[in-house]
Amino acid sequence: MGLDTNVLIRYIVQDDPVQSPIATEFIETRCTQQTPGFVCAIVLAEIAWVLERGYGYDKSVILAVLKQSLSTAELTVENADIAWAAVMDYESHGAGFADCLLGRVNQDHGCGKTYTLDAKAAKTACFELLALK
Repeated sequence: MGLDTNVLIRYIVQDDPVQSPIATEFIETRCTQQTPGFVCAIVLAEIAWVLERGYGYDKSVILAVLKQSLSTAELTVENADIAWAAVMDYESHGAGFADCLLGRVNQDHGCGKTYTLDAKAAKTACFELLALK
C-alpha cells in the first residue's frame, strides 16, 4: 500500500486535530513488517521539502526523519540504497535533499555527473556547476 506525503506529514508532525489521528491510526495498524507501507522517492523528497519550507524544521530533524523512515521495518522506501546515499550527501553537503536524491538517481542510471546552474546543488559529488559567461 502506497503512502502519500500528506499522510506521513500528518503522522510525523501531529499538527492537525482531524487528520493526524486518522494518519496515525492507519500507519500504526495497517503498516506492519508483513505489509509495510510503500514510500516512493518523490514522497521522501516532498517530506524533506515540506518539513523545511512548510514547518521550518532544522536540518538535523529532517535528517532524523529521513533516517527513521529508511530504518523502519513498517515502511519500504523505493530504491532504499540510493535514498540512503542521498541522505548521507544531504548530511554532509549544503545541497537540499531533493538535489542529493536527484544526483544519486541520475548516477544510478549511468550519469557520471548531473549538470546544474544551482551552486548549492553543485556542492555534492554527483553534480557539476555549468560555468556562467
